[in-house]
Amino acid sequence: MSNQTVYTLLNQQNGNLSFKVFEFDNNSYFDHIQRNNYFTIIIVTGGEGVAKVDFCEYTFQENSLFAFYPYQPFLLQSKGDLVGYCIQFHHDFFCIYRHHKEIATNGILFNNIYQQPFISLDENSKATMLNFIREIIGELKIDALRRDEVIVSYLKIFLVIATRIKLEQQSVQETEAVNAKQLLIVQNLRNAIEDNFREKHAPSDYADLLHLTPPVLSRIAKTHFRKPLSELISERIIIEAKRELYLTPKTIKEIAYELGYEDEYYFSRFFKSKTDISPQSYRETVGFNRLTG
Repeated sequence: MSNQTVYTLLNQQNGNLSFKVFEFDNNSYFDHIQRNNYFTIIIVTGGEGVAKVDFCEYTFQENSLFAFYPYQPFLLQSKGDLVGYCIQFHHDFFCIYRHHKEIATNGILFNNIYQQPFISLDENSKATMLNFIREIIGELKIDALRRDEVIVSYLKIFLVIATRIKLEQQSVQETEAVNAKQLLIVQNLRNAIEDNFREKHAPSDYADLLHLTPPVLSRIAKTHFRKPLSELISERIIIEAKRELYLTPKTIKEIAYELGYEDEYYFSRFFKSKTDISPQSYRETVGFNRLTG
């Protein structure tokens, strides 16, 4: 890949990467585990393979758009060359948590433990998304007035459109994947996790709430979400912990207690076992202290 196909913006205060977009024509960038401290969007316009994300594997085809949040482990194994574009941006440049009300992408496009981490693009939607990338590249090529704001505006629209597509595809996939009874159980499970993950951490807790046996609920969860129920619960806790570490000045002890852990050291070990980084290191890298320091 030539240097002319990579475009970046740096944080003027600390020299770190704020925004980057590049074109790729092989899989050397994604064929090993990635744990980036920034959001990553990948559009595969050519090629196919298997995506390994967190604890699951997904088969993907060309015209797939992936969305990964910071420190989410992933790799793409392809049967041949992968062709496409990649966008990466740091919290400091654009924070989806802070702009959640504007673009409604957090928990859908990113941080969605309940769905596959990519969407399929038809020819029209692919053309639309690639056009936004070209517009962003055009801005990156020049040093014009309020360039960063223009790029953020394009990025917002890009994310909104991608989120719309994912919402549409989720609805179709859920209808096709399970019968009406199972679909109700799946939705009730989602709601139960959202309402209770701070207090209830065991799969048996949710089986009790839904009046099902643990094996039955675990089988439905594994079939629909492609991961164990215990992982769904743990990932939801980790997502909330990251938000608190990033957005608030709360101590780790306070965050642990609010998430149902009386022992902050046990919570820290749990967090590190799932993310390969301690809560304090995460905060110092991308969190509250970094932004205000």
